[in-house]
Amino acid sequence: MQWIIIAIGAVLIIAIAVVLVARRTQQSGDPLQARLAEYSTREKPMTLEEIEMSQPFTERIIRPILQKLGEFAVKFTPESSLRSIQHQLDLAGNPRGLDRNTFYAARIIAAVGGAGLFIILGFVNADKTSWFSFDSGVPKVLATAAGAGALGFYIPTMLLQSRIRRRQEAVIKAMPDALDLLTVCVEAGLGFDQALQRVSEKWDNVLSEAFQRCVQEIRFGKTRREALRDMADRIEVPDLTSFAAAIIQADQLGVSMARVLRIQSEQMRIRRRQRAEKKAHEAPIKMLIPMAFLIFPSIYIVLLGPAALQVARQFFGDPAP
Repeated sequence: MQWIIIAIGAVLIIAIAVVLVARRTQQSGDPLQARLAEYSTREKPMTLEEIEMSQPFTERIIRPILQKLGEFAVKFTPESSLRSIQHQLDLAGNPRGLDRNTFYAARIIAAVGGAGLFIILGFVNADKTSWFSFDSGVPKVLATAAGAGALGFYIPTMLLQSRIRRRQEAVIKAMPDALDLLTVCVEAGLGFDQALQRVSEKWDNVLSEAFQRCVQEIRFGKTRREALRDMADRIEVPDLTSFAAAIIQADQLGVSMARVLRIQSEQMRIRRRQRAEKKAHEAPIKMLIPMAFLIFPSIYIVLLGPAALQVARQFFGDPAP
């Protein structure tokens, strides 16, 4: 009787396991078959026009226009300027997939828009007694429009430089903590490439993205020295450049990587403390202008106002009622 119960229990367990495995297989299925089934259930496949119309307006209209305009502008631009702009775009991280053609198109549109706006204002105020109209002087309107066009032409460059500075500041801020984690990973037994991968997975910032791209380039066949140098060139931060140079030298000379990383981490923290002290020393100088023009006049009015009124009464007497 006991053997019969054991046999029945074993059969039930096997049956339950078979049912669970079959259900899981049915739920997961082949993704290719699922995709084919999805397309087969559609009443009518999407045409090329429908696929194109499903894209955003910026991708269908705006970006192609900018590309054509940028290609036209690039033909008349020196090669040195093109390389400089491309390098600045790389330093900025190529925001939103921005390339040099689109950037030059944005500069042209900003310049034409700024100049055209003031020319339109000159025409609008032509019949009015305004200081800014063609009646008040054509050279003045044209000079103002030219200045606005020049300013509009350089506004994209200023925005790009601002983004580069913010990106470099983010890298400088993240370097000490990233090197600490990198040192811990290497001392725990991971290789340098695996440690870079672990750090890039730990955070989501500019430095982690740079580490991730460096690891991918090494996996795709680039040497570690070239990948580290390219990473430093794409950001141009002195701390990251010195870090890459130290790792390359340690790799060539066979020095312990953990020791080099520990030294680099200590140096990064010293530099961060020095930068904080420098900003603290600059704070009184930066506060001098607001204090001189905003705070001190208010204090003088509160302190010297009553005394000035008393002196005025002594010399000029009380005002007549």
